[in-house]
Amino acid sequence: MTARLKAFALTPLAAVLLAACASAEDSRPGTGGAPTGTVTVFAAASLTEVFTRIGDDFETAYSGTTVVFNFGASSTLAEQIGAGAPADVFAAAGPEPMRRLVDAGAVAGEPEVFARNSLVIAVPEGNPQRIGGLADLARPGLTVALCAPQVPCGAAAATALAAGGVSLTPATLEQDVKATLTKVRLGEVDAALVYRTDIAADDGEVDAVEFPESTRAVNDYPVAALAEAPNPAGARAFVAFVRSAEASRAALAAAGFQTP
Repeated sequence: MTARLKAFALTPLAAVLLAACASAEDSRPGTGGAPTGTVTVFAAASLTEVFTRIGDDFETAYSGTTVVFNFGASSTLAEQIGAGAPADVFAAAGPEPMRRLVDAGAVAGEPEVFARNSLVIAVPEGNPQRIGGLADLARPGLTVALCAPQVPCGAAAATALAAGGVSLTPATLEQDVKATLTKVRLGEVDAALVYRTDIAADDGEVDAVEFPESTRAVNDYPVAALAEAPNPAGARAFVAFVRSAEASRAALAAAGFQTP
C-alpha cells in the first residue's frame, strides 16, 4: 500500500477494510511471479526503433505480456510521469530527467545505465554544403537545427559546441531528436546535431559527419521501474530484460548504441 499508516489497534471493520485494500493491491497485474498484462514504457524518442524491437522480443519471451510505448523528449516524459501519467518504466536519453523523478520519489530502486550515445552532424545526402566539422556550423548563411536546451540531445549539443569553442544561433530548437533530424531530411536546414543512432535508423536521406568534440558530450541512458507502476512485476522484468538479455544487448549494438 502506498499510504503510510499510523500504528493503532484495528477494529473489526478496519481490519476488513485493510484486508480488502491489500487484496486489491495484490490483484494488480504482475504484482508477483512471471510478468503478465500490459507493460507501459515511457522512452526517449531516440530509442524508438530499438525499443520497438526489444518490446517485440520481450513479448516473445513472456507470453501474455503486451508492451505499450510512449516515445518523446525525455524532459517531457519526466514531466508527464511526475504529473501522474500511468507508466511502468522510464528510459531517458540522459541522467537529468531521470534524476528529477528520483528526487521526487517516483522511481523504484536505483536507475541503471543500459546504453550510451553520442552526437554527429546530420547533413542532407551528399553533404552539399561540404561540412567537415563542428566549426563549419558557424559559417555565415548556414542554417542549423538543434534540440531544445532542456532536452538531453540539446544539452549534449551545448556541451559539444562549448568544447569546440563554437558559437552559433540555431535556426530552430526542436523538442526531440527525431524532430531535429526531420528538419534536415525535409531540406529546411543545412545541418543538425543529432544522435548517431538516429542516422543509423534513417532511410538514407541523411548523412553523418563525425567530429572529435562528440567524445566530450556522450549521454548515458538510464532505465528504471517506477514507484507507482500499475504493473510492478512487468516493470521489473522489462528493466531486467533491457539490461541483461542477450537479444537486447545485440539490438542496442546493432542500432549504434555504445556499451555503458
